[in-house]
Amino acid sequence: MKNLSTDAIRAFITVLELGGFTQAGEYLGRTQPAISMQIKKLEQNLGKSLLIRRGQSIEATKAGEAFRPYARQMLALNDEAVELFSQEMLAGKVRLGIPSEFASTLLPKIVGLFSQSHPNVTLEVTSDLSKNLLHERRRLEFDLILGLHPDPAQISSSDIVRLDELVWVTSADHDTHQQAPCPLIVAPEGCIYRARAVEQLTESGIPWRLVYTNPDLSGIRSAIEEGLGVTVLSKSTVPGNLKILKSSDRYPPLGKMAISLVKPQPSGGQAVDRLAEYLAASLN
Repeated sequence: MKNLSTDAIRAFITVLELGGFTQAGEYLGRTQPAISMQIKKLEQNLGKSLLIRRGQSIEATKAGEAFRPYARQMLALNDEAVELFSQEMLAGKVRLGIPSEFASTLLPKIVGLFSQSHPNVTLEVTSDLSKNLLHERRRLEFDLILGLHPDPAQISSSDIVRLDELVWVTSADHDTHQQAPCPLIVAPEGCIYRARAVEQLTESGIPWRLVYTNPDLSGIRSAIEEGLGVTVLSKSTVPGNLKILKSSDRYPPLGKMAISLVKPQPSGGQAVDRLAEYLAASLN
């Protein structure tokens, strides 16, 4: 009988959830070659290829998709047994504040990995504008905040987990971006993306108009898909079915913003630290 390594299985699941070998290695504390070797051995044991690279992303093959639920079950049972006999079993509730655009892209990954590894920890998630989440009156409502900052110099470098490029985004099936004035789809006042878009268009002397405002990314995404206009997003959160516009005379460069992980409470505990590790690995 062949025995499958739980380390290799965890590498397989983590690569899929975080989107790459490098990200999985950073999260698991291993090098990228070590992760690749683990998955190669797993594929040799199963006699099937489990992962395939498509452009810059990693996807499961047909065999990989078939194996995924078994892999999750094996890891869940392994982690449950370890938790049961561990004197440092994580439990309790973690209050997470996260911007809506990152909630749509990160949470599906995080909830699966984190909840599977730590079933006794409850995640209480609040989605809002970074400005509101980080406000002095509200920040103590959370144990951990994922925040967006237009000026990296204004926050501690130790809190920054990533510098992300801001990009213009439009529908892949419409030519609305060619209209004048520039038709903007944005979140309400206080949104970093909205402020950066208006600032750059105004400074460049490019006429613009608001055609749609929605506080939720799903609403903005739907309006973009319908060809109503263009918006601004951080590059790492752009849905695969939308098109990133190259910088031009009509759409000037937007620069970068900082993404931080802030722990408002003096000592949030191990569960908070562990969730912060999950988020940092996903973002990197």
